[in-house]
Amino acid sequence: MPTLLLNADVGESFGAWRMGRDEEVMPYIDLANVACGFHASDPDTLRRTVRLAVANKVAVGAHPAYPDLIGFGRRSMACSAEEIENLVLYQIGALSAMCQAEGTRLRYVKPHGALYNDMMRDSVKLAAVMRAVAAFDAALPLMVMATRDPAPAQALADEHHITLWFEAFADRAYDGEGRLVSRREPNAVHHDPETIVDQALRIAKGQPLTASDGSELILEAQTLCVHGDNPESIAAVRAIRQALSEIAI
Repeated sequence: MPTLLLNADVGESFGAWRMGRDEEVMPYIDLANVACGFHASDPDTLRRTVRLAVANKVAVGAHPAYPDLIGFGRRSMACSAEEIENLVLYQIGALSAMCQAEGTRLRYVKPHGALYNDMMRDSVKLAAVMRAVAAFDAALPLMVMATRDPAPAQALADEHHITLWFEAFADRAYDGEGRLVSRREPNAVHHDPETIVDQALRIAKGQPLTASDGSELILEAQTLCVHGDNPESIAAVRAIRQALSEIAI
């Protein structure tokens, strides 16, 4: 097995609109973060994506978001803690039903977009997501961002008796706290394949990255997020898979 499990966001088409290259990226990943209908996807896309994951022996995870189809879940919303708990629980349930129909089961939860970023900044929101996971199945791991100091998130998870999987990103720049640089900032997203593969290998080996403030940053992660929405990103995923396989030998 590679040092890091590769995960990718999939199932983000909606109706007649197609997004991503799920069929191309699925053979190279271990974990499929499947959109659950609030930021993207629909019932047909949900079931089709689960079926594709099963065919490729990829574990299925729920990718719940704020109810923001127009903004693709990338806009923060003024939801209460109770609303967040319920909207996450609702989306987990929808995807779990499709998993059952396709002879598999849900394996983990990874919030999407603004909800993911908000919960990493606000312990009240993070606790609400954790309550939703625990209410559905406390055995499901919750994927959260690997930061310079993972202790606060881990302590909260311990309170809710759930497991965390810490996630890093191969194609994103990090700030000094180990958080993702906003996409609105220049150079927030890496596009050069060599840079992306190098960052993936540094994370896998526990070697330092250079944060946006120039400091060294070491991230402890169990999974690496990759993207597969264009030919260049698919090529990068293939290269990362090959590089991780070589260091695992």
